[in-house]
Amino acid sequence: MDQPDQEFTREILRKVRQIEIRSNRLVSEALAGSYHSAFKGQGIDFEEVREYQAGDEVRSIDWNVTAKMGTPFVKQYREERELTILLAIDVSESGTFGSTKRSKRERLAELGSLLAFSANKNGDKIGLLLFSDQVEKYLPPNKGQKHVLRILREVLFHPNQGKGTDLNEGLRFINRVMRRRAVVFLLSDFIIPEYDSAEESMEDLFFKELASTRRKHDLVCARIHDPCELEIPNVGIVQLEDAETGEKIMVDTSQANFRQEFAQIKEENREEFAKRLRRRGVDSFEFATDSDYVGTLQEFFRMREVRRNR
Repeated sequence: MDQPDQEFTREILRKVRQIEIRSNRLVSEALAGSYHSAFKGQGIDFEEVREYQAGDEVRSIDWNVTAKMGTPFVKQYREERELTILLAIDVSESGTFGSTKRSKRERLAELGSLLAFSANKNGDKIGLLLFSDQVEKYLPPNKGQKHVLRILREVLFHPNQGKGTDLNEGLRFINRVMRRRAVVFLLSDFIIPEYDSAEESMEDLFFKELASTRRKHDLVCARIHDPCELEIPNVGIVQLEDAETGEKIMVDTSQANFRQEFAQIKEENREEFAKRLRRRGVDSFEFATDSDYVGTLQEFFRMREVRRNR
């Protein structure tokens, strides 16, 4: 039986430890309270009864206690704070691309780790789904630092079996196995294959499945991109290869018209994608591989908190 490479094992432990330390610090310093305030609990728990006060809802009167005590008493409830969080992370081959220090998958792993440590600090259950064009790994929601560290190891080092992307497969799995309402973070570059079924495009099918998930869960889409995916730099004639299909094309990036048209098409696609999410009531945020995703996450949490308190 082959022994695991000791240096590789040490590298895994070093990487996990680095992200654990950084994530815990960011949760304590940058995200303290904001995660807690951004999401609702799954219901309400009975807390106590107290005497009726002017302005209390008549519907909250506890008639049994009122009859015994001879004076009105009302039931008090508190929001159940424990959440169930599911990180659904796209590990298809398009995530290996990176023109900066970090690939898209590495950045998604860092964001997922930050969300996992935030959930752990709040006492929430956290689960993991890794998917490509198939379900790669599923860890049911659980609590505790040991469970969070296992999630982190899987996100960083899971050797994916599939190269392609099938967001529908990931969403169908969520809808099938997640019976209790959860906060689902869908982390992906959302590069959806363009081939069609008999009548509908893959993107149309994705939004149908997305709407089904949204009805059952609090769904949040976090979209990542690399700067070069939105604006191609002027580097002359280059060969581009699709990481998932292997398809190759030659392009002349020195042509200003080509670069301008490419950037315009990408921007229109981003705007249309975000618009379709909003129409279905799905919250989302986007960040780049070279951007401050912590600041983006803080802003998103603040937006959710403000909307809750309206």
